[in-house]
Formats: sequence, C-alpha cells, structure tokens
Amino acid sequence: MGTPVEGAALSLTRLRKTYRGVVVVDDLDLDVPRGSFTGVVGPNGAGKTTTLSMAIGLLRPDGGTSVVHGVDLWRQPAKAKALLGVLPDGLALPERLTGTELLTYWGLLRGLDKNEVHRRAEELLDLLDLDTPDDRARLVLEYSTGMRKKIGLATALLHNPRVLVLDEPFEAVDPVSARVIRRILRQFAERGGAVLISSHVMPLVEQMCDRVALIAAGRVLAAGPIDDVREGLSLEDRFIAHVGERPADDEELAWLGS
Repeated sequence: MGTPVEGAALSLTRLRKTYRGVVVVDDLDLDVPRGSFTGVVGPNGAGKTTTLSMAIGLLRPDGGTSVVHGVDLWRQPAKAKALLGVLPDGLALPERLTGTELLTYWGLLRGLDKNEVHRRAEELLDLLDLDTPDDRARLVLEYSTGMRKKIGLATALLHNPRVLVLDEPFEAVDPVSARVIRRILRQFAERGGAVLISSHVMPLVEQMCDRVALIAAGRVLAAGPIDDVREGLSLEDRFIAHVGERPADDEELAWLGS
C-alpha cells in the first residue's frame, strides 16, 4: 500500500506505535471501503485497540496517517472527527447524567438542533432498550457494562456519521440487544456508511462482516473480502494457519482436577 486509497472511507497508512522500545503497531496499512462492514480480529496484544485509537485520533501515532473520506485526521482533526462515530475501548462518559441527558448534551456539543437531538435520542433509547422508566431515571454511573456499551453506541450514532469505528461493541451485551445492534450496523453499511469493528470472537465476525483484517504482532497478516481471506477454511483456522498454533502439552496444569 503506502498511500491512502482514493475513494476509501477510512485509510490507515503505515501506522506505527512504540511503547518503551517495543513496537506495538508496525507500519500497519488498512483500507475500509465505503459501504463495507469490516472486522479486525487477532489475539490479545495484537495491536487492535492501539490501531483503532490512532485511527480515530485518541492516540497520536509515532508515524503514519489516518484519512477519513479524504481528510487527514491529524491535519484537520475537527473536520475528520465530524465524519466519525466512535466507541473506543474503556469509553469515559459523564456519569452524573441520565441516558437522555447524556445524549442531549452530546448532540448539542455536535451542533445539532435541540428538537432533532430530542427526536434522535428518543429513537435510540427505544431501539437499544434503554427507555424503561427505571432506565430513564438511572444515572450512567449506575449502568451495567452492557448498558454502557449501548449508550456508548448511541453517542456514536447520534450525529449520523459516515464511518463507525467500534472496539468490541458486543462485549457484555445481551443476545436480544446484540441482534438489534447487528441490524443497525448492517443497515448503516447498506446505506453507504462504513463500519470497522474489532472483536476477539471470530464466528461473530464471520457472521456479520463482509471484509476482515487478521492482525498479529501489530501487522496485518491478511485483509480483504472475508471469503478471500478464509480461502475455504473457517476464519479461526485461517488465522491459526497464519500465526501457527502452540503445541499441546499433556502435562499442562496436571494438578487441575486431580
């Protein structure tokens, strides 16, 4: 690769990050086409969260660029971030607000009309099952992990972005809500938006995504349409074929269960 791809919704080019002399992301290239649903998968420590954090402007890279619909994130951050909806790892939210208050605050910060913010917030709270009387009275501080994921997704969608970048969006979310979220994200992509999610759960990515990037040791091992990457195997088997599998040891944890 080397240069941003013309027409891509999001182009990450030669992204690099080093911590205390250890290379965490190693000149990584990844392009997310418009209208696509792309999953990023890899083991713990592969560099997924660091990559996404640099892609959305939460972490400055040591080198490389993130370009959103032709806008360089680090040269024109306000313009690029207006095009992004993000759910980062460990999202910090104003915790002394209710969900309605949070979305109202968020929408007004984005410059949306007050009536439009109210309408969108009501639709999102209803769709994400955060609209019961008890939920409406509850502060974000009192939300469960799954509820925090859902209100975080609502903040990402509220301003109608063109690219969604979501780090583990289904973590701790109940199956009914997960189905609703999958439907929302597919609809977003079908209407021309681009979705980039990270996940440890490869079967989930296989089920949802039309494209995938396999990442290990801060590098993209393979990327493209999911069937092309799998080459007839399951995504998990293809990933193991790339990175190798640790040999089984019959004596591992010999004490367990004895």
